[in-house]
Amino acid sequence: MRVLFMTLAALALTSCGGGNGRATGVIGTACLEAGRSGASAQLCNCIQSAASQTLSNSDQTRAAEFFADPELAQSTRISDSRSADAFWERYRAFTNRAEQDCRA
Repeated sequence: MRVLFMTLAALALTSCGGGNGRATGVIGTACLEAGRSGASAQLCNCIQSAASQTLSNSDQTRAAEFFADPELAQSTRISDSRSADAFWERYRAFTNRAEQDCRA
């Protein structure tokens, strides 16, 4: 998962440019506040839009933590918990959507 998350983050943060301002939503805010060099309000809002289409509010809150702690994503991915597995399937749908929609 670490590789997947970092790949998505790198792709997302380098594929779009432009935009100053503020991102909205828990995912958009986490994206912008993560301090990655390619982050922009435009990109982070796009990622938030993908999250809004694929994740519940509670899933968005959980996924937002991955921006600050990618290791948490890895531990979630390898968890033996059924609830973690179900969340991970929803998270993968989100990352796939974000990659598709936010690619420049």
